[in-house]
Amino acid sequence: MARSTARKRALNTLYEADEKSQSFTSLLEERIKEPGAQTPLPEYAIEIVRGVAEHGRDIDATLDEHSTGWKVRRMAVVDRNILRIAVWEILFNEEVPDKVAIDEALSLAKTLSDDDSPAFIHGLLSAVCHAKDHPVAAAEDVDDASDASDASEPSDSDERTDPSASADPVSEPSEETAD
Repeated sequence: MARSTARKRALNTLYEADEKSQSFTSLLEERIKEPGAQTPLPEYAIEIVRGVAEHGRDIDATLDEHSTGWKVRRMAVVDRNILRIAVWEILFNEEVPDKVAIDEALSLAKTLSDDDSPAFIHGLLSAVCHAKDHPVAAAEDVDDASDASDASEPSDSDERTDPSASADPVSEPSEETAD
């Protein structure tokens, strides 16, 4: 099975767990035992979900560090899980070139997110890659940006909300199920 398909299946699992406020690993174990109507999860999908679960705090901290104005908790559910997969591949999976991780994330975003998501995801992942490749310069940039972002972070009244997403009132619009 192609890795693109495995990423999509991993996204489905991460998305579902995130929406249910369930741990990624507990839902993963359920899906491994009982795949339901779908075919069993590909090995690479299982590796992604386990990797995101294992490195979740570091991944979310990295996203928070490089995102301006949108912390992980405020991102659309599908976007944050696309980003989690890509950051795991960029930082913790040496088999996947950074460019491939970004391209795959953009492909998922173009089909599953709203029109603004691909640009947001591309910019954020590019910043993560730059920080990985230039850690000293990136740390200085983050310090400068954090001083400026305190005043520029959108207030709750500025948030884009999806009226149909009652479970997560601070989500961006056009969250579609990642089936």
